[in-house]
Amino acid sequence: MAVENGERCTGSRVLSVLPYTVMAVVSAVDLTAGPGVGFLPLVSLGPAFAGLVGGWRRTALAGLTAAVLCLGLGVYNGLFESRRGLTALLSVAGVTAAGVVAALMRQRREAELASVRSIAEVAQRVLLRPVPRSAGPLRIAVSYTSAVAEARIGGDLYEVVTSPAGVRIIVGDVQGKGLEAVESAAVVLGAFREAAYDEPDLPAVGERVERALNRHLSGERFVTAVLAEIGDGPHATLLNYGHPAPLVVRPAGTVGFAAPPERSLPLGLTWHVADTPLPYEVPFTPGDQLLFYTDGVSEARDAAGWFYPLDDRAALLKDADPEAALRAVREDLVDHAEGPLHDDAAMLLVRYREEHSAGTAGSGSPV
Repeated sequence: MAVENGERCTGSRVLSVLPYTVMAVVSAVDLTAGPGVGFLPLVSLGPAFAGLVGGWRRTALAGLTAAVLCLGLGVYNGLFESRRGLTALLSVAGVTAAGVVAALMRQRREAELASVRSIAEVAQRVLLRPVPRSAGPLRIAVSYTSAVAEARIGGDLYEVVTSPAGVRIIVGDVQGKGLEAVESAAVVLGAFREAAYDEPDLPAVGERVERALNRHLSGERFVTAVLAEIGDGPHATLLNYGHPAPLVVRPAGTVGFAAPPERSLPLGLTWHVADTPLPYEVPFTPGDQLLFYTDGVSEARDAAGWFYPLDDRAALLKDADPEAALRAVREDLVDHAEGPLHDDAAMLLVRYREEHSAGTAGSGSPV
């Protein structure tokens, strides 16, 4: 980040002196070549460049400087004895006026864009709220990378709610991109936040989210999602709606995927069939880790077309700080893709603190 800020400052300084550098070069060339070559009108490039990169005051100052140079060089070269000097001076005045107008319009658009970005950032914080870093014996960390430039959110979603039944989690991925995907994500998150606290079990939570989504979606759009409930028992209950299975990492180094017994349709499509997803349990005891993620992680490809081997990178989660561990996975993911990700990538890590148990029950147990 410091390098990027340094590069921006350097670029800003170069752009600020560029108009005057151009005018100095044109003046030097005009003095060297003489009046017969006709370089003097090019001094108007100074206010032209200033209008592109600076404010209207800087543009006006550059125009005034260009006019003084044009007037002085015109008198020195005797150009005002003909129309050439007046033509050059009018060119400078015209370009300066156009540059001032362009600078004013650009500043107005920049102010409007800054206002829109500010509102969008507030909306983003409301939609994807910061998750709690701890909930009882659990430590939680989240990572989100949007594939849309200048955006913090897209079609991926996550939420953590502490309910009377335990900690309830959702991680999902909306089909498609853009504003429609964000709108669908907002519907899912809003329904989950209410249902997660009110409903007695995960299937009831899933049904509430499904009903809300069916009222919103049209056509064949859908949302893959995995819901989880972690209570006082030595297990986590999962409910998978066609979403990639979470990664389970045991203290002894055993790694596996918490896949559902049967594949199920995503949210928004379950009304097509009578059978809905069934909840299933996964051993989850002190020292264990559950990594929820979206297909932007598992389907990220390298230059050779290979998918990201998430289970082979489980060792990156060994850091004592879950946020640092998740940051290591994210950096490795970007290195694997060798550039910006082509899809939104969300990861949510849930770690069961080892100090909440006298032993290491469940270590090395199969997923």
